[in-house]
Amino acid sequence: MQKDFRLEWRQRAALNGMLLYVSSTVFVCYLSFSLRGGQLPAPAWNALFWIVLLFSAVNAVAKGFLQESRGRMLYYYTVVRPQAVILAKIAYNALLLLGLALVAFALYAVVLGNPVQNVPLFVGNVLLGAVGFAGTLTLVAGIAAKATNSSTLMAVLGFPLMVPMLLLLIKISKNALDGLEFEASRSSLLTLVALNLIVGAVSYLLFPFLWRS
Repeated sequence: MQKDFRLEWRQRAALNGMLLYVSSTVFVCYLSFSLRGGQLPAPAWNALFWIVLLFSAVNAVAKGFLQESRGRMLYYYTVVRPQAVILAKIAYNALLLLGLALVAFALYAVVLGNPVQNVPLFVGNVLLGAVGFAGTLTLVAGIAAKATNSSTLMAVLGFPLMVPMLLLLIKISKNALDGLEFEASRSSLLTLVALNLIVGAVSYLLFPFLWRS
């Protein structure tokens, strides 16, 4: 994780690109709705928020394994266990996506208004979404890095796996926008936590076999 943070800080082009993508998307939404005299409906606000986060997550996580050279991967093979590599990558990507999500939420609140009535539920849902996106896409990025056309494989494998998680995230966010209590989203939150745990367990168990290939 320390190596990834240092590398990200030294080569800030990718991070700046993701921040530019988030801010430009919010500005385009502002031009499309607010400047024309209309107010962005809550369902549209919710959908656009998760669309922005989804594509930001794919761009942010994809480079995790794709930027690693073959020589560096061989060096990792001699000094660390594969479980340490995948868990560190997931933790780093989760923190990165959580930061991007909070920045996007702040921009949305300032530029497009804040229709969220239950903020703690919404922020907790964003945290679970960042962990889920990081876990799923990190494993997919590790698989895609072993293939020739890795970028295409990343998209083909990643999006179908994200659909069930994305549906739960949108549902919980809609409850937070409507101001519903925690009890209304308890089952969806538990399902989301279970999905995150399953993804983490699968990554921990299967990545060593991918590591040796």
